[in-house]
Amino acid sequence: MTAGLWEHWVLPGIWITVQLTLYSAALATAVAFGVGMARTHRSRLVRFFAAFYTEVFRGTSALVLMFWIFFVLPQLAGWALVPMWAAVLALGLSYGAYGAEVVRGALNAVAPAQREAGVALSFTPWQRMRLILLPQAVPEMIPSFCNLLVELLKGTALVSLLGIGDVSFAAYLVRLATTESAQIYSITLIIYFVLAFLLTRGMKVLERRAKAGIGQFPEPLSTGGWLRFRRSDAKSPELSSTGVTGGGASR
Repeated sequence: MTAGLWEHWVLPGIWITVQLTLYSAALATAVAFGVGMARTHRSRLVRFFAAFYTEVFRGTSALVLMFWIFFVLPQLAGWALVPMWAAVLALGLSYGAYGAEVVRGALNAVAPAQREAGVALSFTPWQRMRLILLPQAVPEMIPSFCNLLVELLKGTALVSLLGIGDVSFAAYLVRLATTESAQIYSITLIIYFVLAFLLTRGMKVLERRAKAGIGQFPEPLSTGGWLRFRRSDAKSPELSSTGVTGGGASR
């Protein structure tokens, strides 16, 4: 693959993929928290509409929704979105529905005693949500959100069907220009892997900070402590049935 194709097609495609991921993730996060908190609302009507939204968008193909927003919505509303924002809207609404279930599950997992403490302190429902429930639930949401974010990154490849010049569309153009399928698609796989790896590392840092904010300090990923424990355990004298160490009995 020549340097010109890399510079004019692939590099801009990477930037467009990153933008699509960030914009869609921002919309999906807002939808997830809004709908997820609505799923725990006291009002049955609010819970019904939140559940209806979740079921509809979880059961709808993101690709078909993207086509509907781009091709059908202009006929109904009289105005059209550019392909970029049609894709962001479709991806954000779809993945936000999955994220809403993550938020709902994490909020329901908070100990009931924490809710009762907020009631005892005369906190309003919003104060209980903001000061008690969310700080404890957010660290539990992050691993699942990390998985959804990686899936969202890979889902941005769908936008190439609207003619948006993301990484996958750039790879298609390069293949047409060079007829080198193996090289360009292997590079594309590596690009997606690197982007997903960076997102995962960033979410890990965010998770550690969120847990530290509520007093949970995860141990570093090291086996040194386990090895030291095993060595000290191997050297410790054994107790006899009388409670005297083996060395003392021999003397």
